Amino acid sequence: KVLLLLVAIGLCSAQYNPNTQSGRTSIVHLFEWRWDDIAAECERYLGPNGFGGVQISPPNEHIIVTNPYRPWWERYQPISYKLCSRSGNEQQFRDMVTRCNNVGVYIYVDAVINHMCGSGGGAGTHSSCGSYFNAGSREFPVPYSSWDFNDGKCRTGSGEIENYSDANQVRDCRLVGLLDLALEKDYVRGKIAEFMNNLINIGVAGFRLDAAKHMWPGDLKAISERLNNLNTKWFPAGARPFIFQEVIDLGGEAISVNEYYGIGRVTEFKYVAKLGTVIRKWNGEKLSYLRNWGEGWGFMPNDRALVFVDNHDNQRGHGAGGASILTFWDARLYKMGVGFMLAHPYGFTRVMSSFRWSRNIVNGKDQNDWIGPPSNSDGSTKSVPINPDSTCGDNWVCEHRWRQIKNMVTFRNVADGQPFSNWWDNGSNQVAFGRGNKGFIIFNNDDWQLDVTLNTGLPSGTYCDVISGQKEGSRCTGRQINVDGNGYAKFQISNNDEDPFAAIHVNAKL
Repeated sequence: KVLLLLVAIGLCSAQYNPNTQSGRTSIVHLFEWRWDDIAAECERYLGPNGFGGVQISPPNEHIIVTNPYRPWWERYQPISYKLCSRSGNEQQFRDMVTRCNNVGVYIYVDAVINHMCGSGGGAGTHSSCGSYFNAGSREFPVPYSSWDFNDGKCRTGSGEIENYSDANQVRDCRLVGLLDLALEKDYVRGKIAEFMNNLINIGVAGFRLDAAKHMWPGDLKAISERLNNLNTKWFPAGARPFIFQEVIDLGGEAISVNEYYGIGRVTEFKYVAKLGTVIRKWNGEKLSYLRNWGEGWGFMPNDRALVFVDNHDNQRGHGAGGASILTFWDARLYKMGVGFMLAHPYGFTRVMSSFRWSRNIVNGKDQNDWIGPPSNSDGSTKSVPINPDSTCGDNWVCEHRWRQIKNMVTFRNVADGQPFSNWWDNGSNQVAFGRGNKGFIIFNNDDWQLDVTLNTGLPSGTYCDVISGQKEGSRCTGRQINVDGNGYAKFQISNNDEDPFAAIHVNAKL
């Protein structure tokens, strides 16, 4: 009986487990990258640097939009579940999954299952595999027909979501015109499960469920129960796909994140919005208030949270959080935000990797928020060139390759399982904390010098600060920090430093 109970507990907790290899604790969203480039990046960079996995852009066939020209959001308008997209064909997809898995970096698919393309998508073969579809008559080569959509179920005059305080509308009506699938139908559930199981059989480790707030939790539960175990070529027998659901809940709406805890982890958008506000020092917020960060701030339970500093939506003003969101455009603050996230034990962490676009902000709104990835004149996505200094070219930002961020991914791996400890603050915007006896981080976000001696909890020795530099062989390219026999160290950080924070861990000991 005890054994059966343990098995049941194991199954229940399974979809919350990211399935990353032991010692790997973060994933990176390689937004709009091509499959060939992701495969190469797994082998040359992500594997060797301890990244656990990659969230990829939707791999299914999608509409091709030419007005505006090839926007990023065309990927979120499915036409079928064939695996040919702007990022590559099925062969390239399979090759990527195999090559990444073989170096211990797993693939998490952005699954768009709430809807198909927009109701105004027209009819024709303007799709990434060239399949014929007719949005007007609800004809898609899955196959789906007019029977498979919620047109009859939606109770608003326009057929669109008109009021977010009505949970029925949010789930049964069209989100920005996107044709809403009838997920309570057994046939539709079967087609979605077939799509996801095909990906599982190829070797993916889990899924981001796009627009989960717009789907009934009962429907998602029913679909998740139809999913196969992961492929035993790479994963232990009985391993379940990791599921994390995009649910924007900043409070005050009809739909709450806690309705989704039974299915998998959930994106914690409060984390993103609040962290930006604190690091920007808006509304009187200060770093010293972060002492009880996490559940103490009213966030979801630690074992249900998927956390991030920005995502592909809110870095361009879509989604949640507004102007407080930290992004690569504010690089100095951004690195502090990502550093704090990766050092703090709360949640499962996702790092963003973006592309640059020319912004055109009018009255606080970016008129160019639609612009797609760097592309060639025929609309095909450009490859990601790697510069000699290991940054990326052609407007690929590659935040995951920034030294400070890459080194903090390592810090999190080293500190995994260690308690949050040795908190210090100056009552303002200078704070520090440790992770047991494995790591210690300190921030100066005040407008004056930090000069303080603190208990780090670390073994005595000389450490290399992994923010101002890194350990290379037996030398340190950044500042060195000496920890005495009692675990104390002196820190001096100028508010004018390129990066006004420092981090040390036991694997960066000289």
